[in-house]
Amino acid sequence: MPQSASSSVQQARQTLANRLRELVRDAGLEGKDLAALCGWHPSKVSRISTAKAQPSADDIRAWCRACGAESQAEDLIAWLRAVEGMWVEWRRMERTGLKRAQESVQPLFERTRWFRAYSSWLVPGLVQTHGYTEAVLRAVQRRRVPIDDVAEAVAVRMERQHVLYEGQRRFAFLIEESVLRSGYGDADTQAEQLERLSSLVDGELPHVSLGVVPTRLERARMPVEGFGIYDKAQVSVELVSGYLTITQPSEVAAYADTFATLADMAVYGNKARALITRARNSLV
Repeated sequence: MPQSASSSVQQARQTLANRLRELVRDAGLEGKDLAALCGWHPSKVSRISTAKAQPSADDIRAWCRACGAESQAEDLIAWLRAVEGMWVEWRRMERTGLKRAQESVQPLFERTRWFRAYSSWLVPGLVQTHGYTEAVLRAVQRRRVPIDDVAEAVAVRMERQHVLYEGQRRFAFLIEESVLRSGYGDADTQAEQLERLSSLVDGELPHVSLGVVPTRLERARMPVEGFGIYDKAQVSVELVSGYLTITQPSEVAAYADTFATLADMAVYGNKARALITRARNSLV
């Protein structure tokens, strides 16, 4: 699994390594003994027990068998799968096309009642127009996905927007002012998307708020990655190389605090509409 800047992933890896190391200690073994029993080089045991290398499911089974703790193998393998699920490379998520990747996150949106999203480079998916979504996903497909199922993927993302209109849900979106000039699609596509944002600023959906963070020279430096917060349980971060899922409460809280800080810097209502109108006029 690729190294991630997030301590959530590293902490989960370390927890697994600690549990494996405890099995060795409880069995009265040393690392070299375990290596001999498993038929491994001692350095492999050292790398796994210090979280420098991630074991496979077979490694865990062999480890537990050597320690006389076979009953714990499946629980540890389940933990391994959880760690692997924290980080997914785009090439793995999108190997069968964009439609499947879009469908994979649908259950998460369905069960979320309070969704917050910050974006510094494009309009959040839940409030994208059809044309804008098509332009975004087409750009993704051309860059990294050999399968062309853009039309199907767009349909899935558009269908997902039903959560905006159903159930007792709340949504808060924050975008950087630069997003208003993101350049996806042609002028007509951009104009349609800006009109959509204007309608949200005007209160078309009372349970949906949209703030625009103005570009200011004196502004404090903030993170550049986009993220979504699902209730208080999970954060998803889209990075250049993959999709990071964060569930550690302290880190979820850190993203919530960052969102609150950005929300205080954003403008709403008439001021937000003025920025959107300025971007719209620049298309002419």
